[in-house]
Amino acid sequence: MDSHAPTPAELARSLSAWAAEADDAAVAALVAGNPGRLPDDVLRTIGRELLAAERNRLAPVRVAYLGPEHSFSHRAAALRFGETADLCPVASIGATFDAVTRGETAFGLVPVENSTDGRVVDTLAAFARLAEADSSPVVICGEVPLPIHHHLMSAGPRSAVKRVYSKPQALSQCRGWLAENLPGAEILPESSTAAAAARAKTEPGAAAVGGERLAVEHGLTVLASQIEDNPRNVTRFAVLGTEPAEPTGDDRTALLLRIPHEPGSLADALAVFARHEINLSLIESFPLPGGEPGYLFFLDCDGHAADPPVAACLRSLGRVAKSVSVLGSYPRVREAV
Repeated sequence: MDSHAPTPAELARSLSAWAAEADDAAVAALVAGNPGRLPDDVLRTIGRELLAAERNRLAPVRVAYLGPEHSFSHRAAALRFGETADLCPVASIGATFDAVTRGETAFGLVPVENSTDGRVVDTLAAFARLAEADSSPVVICGEVPLPIHHHLMSAGPRSAVKRVYSKPQALSQCRGWLAENLPGAEILPESSTAAAAARAKTEPGAAAVGGERLAVEHGLTVLASQIEDNPRNVTRFAVLGTEPAEPTGDDRTALLLRIPHEPGSLADALAVFARHEINLSLIESFPLPGGEPGYLFFLDCDGHAADPPVAACLRSLGRVAKSVSVLGSYPRVREAV
């Protein structure tokens, strides 16, 4: 009998983005045959967890995510890999990249953008460092779009709330509701939604904004549900691994572009995508590290880097840019789970 324990790289090869595509197809078939006894979202959750449990029984997988436990990053990791996976909270987005780079985990999960607040700066900075290193094995091999619903919770009644705590992003996504419904409350930042919930449990007059699971874990009462200003509030997470995903016919490619810091350079680069009829779904600028004049541009385009039209576009782009780095190509997830 072979007693060889699979390495993180071997796990990545066996559990890379194709597994997500297969899971999506299986879950879609399950929901399509739903006789109606359970809501579709409940059936999706059950189906994903059963599939993940079987995969993890055969080959347990470690996944790094931005902690603490019960954060939205934890929820996204559990949706993608299942609660039975070895989900490892880390202290920062950079530490997630490091865990995958060093082989401590097979995968990592980091937030990329939110539909209300836009880009996640720490993640883009980590990708910039990744491209500078050039030799890093880490690539984006999947995505998890997660609906983000925030709830107001406290140990006391709503009338007693004097201070509201949460991480800055959560407070920003609920600023309209808070201004209208708690105009006299002090809005204060915390390091995480979990830390805010812990404070709300012990501090008189304190409330927290966060996911509903936090209220259960900390014994708090939900005073108001789904208080986010944008009812379609979604955060897109990138799955980090060390093995590129194979083309599926419905993919997305993430790029890091550096162009000359002179008039017309960005227009010239974007014209390349237009000539090759490649659609862009994201473009974000980021200052060059170290204070050097100029910017890096993060782009998402339709298609896989191995697709002939995208490959031709990248070759043309290389003639007008200082550098082009493919951060990863991966199956597109059309709907938030």
